[in-house]
Amino acid sequence: MIQLAPSILSADFSRLGEQVHLIEEAGAEVLHIDVMDGHFVPNLTFGPALVKALRPHSKMRFDVHLMVEEPERFISEFAAAGADHITFHLEASQHVHRVVQQIKELGLTAGIALNPATQLDGLKYILEDLDMVLLMTVNPGFGGQKFIPNVLPKIQVLHHHIEHKQSPCQIEVDGGINLETAAQVVLAGADILVAGSAVFDQADPKLAVERLRQAASLTRSE
Repeated sequence: MIQLAPSILSADFSRLGEQVHLIEEAGAEVLHIDVMDGHFVPNLTFGPALVKALRPHSKMRFDVHLMVEEPERFISEFAAAGADHITFHLEASQHVHRVVQQIKELGLTAGIALNPATQLDGLKYILEDLDMVLLMTVNPGFGGQKFIPNVLPKIQVLHHHIEHKQSPCQIEVDGGINLETAAQVVLAGADILVAGSAVFDQADPKLAVERLRQAASLTRSE
């Protein structure tokens, strides 16, 4: 089943609780929370306090995407705040296996993110320990960027490799997702679609979620 993960990076922060409620009511399964430290990426966003504030108001799965240097420093705080899943960047850690185990020891699911130009080779000895791989289809750091189509073959290769291994690992895709590109990434093998401006920049975020789901459903049977 294709899952939708609206990213609050594009939400109206003055109405954040209301907007989270709207997308959950529309059937979004996952809330994507982009955490940036101003070092790994040139932007600064949320901390554990936001996760803790939202947690009592939503039953969605909280998907925390750490775009930070030394992600191991932040994992326990986000786990305590109410995260269900943590993804960190392959490019940001020298001890990838250790960080994955750290996440799992806290009872969360674990994922690794790859920037558009990062090859899949770095997953070779860790894929079987992962619950998710996040493939970026924009360069991380800002919302509203244009989709990079050169990542589509990478999604296909990873999808075939996961199928060959008979692994339950899911593929999440983040960046420039809209009605057109949602269909493309699902066809390539994506399981979870992160969408920011395509949801929260629309007049009706609830309707936007429903339309994205329809576009994904028409592409690959759920």
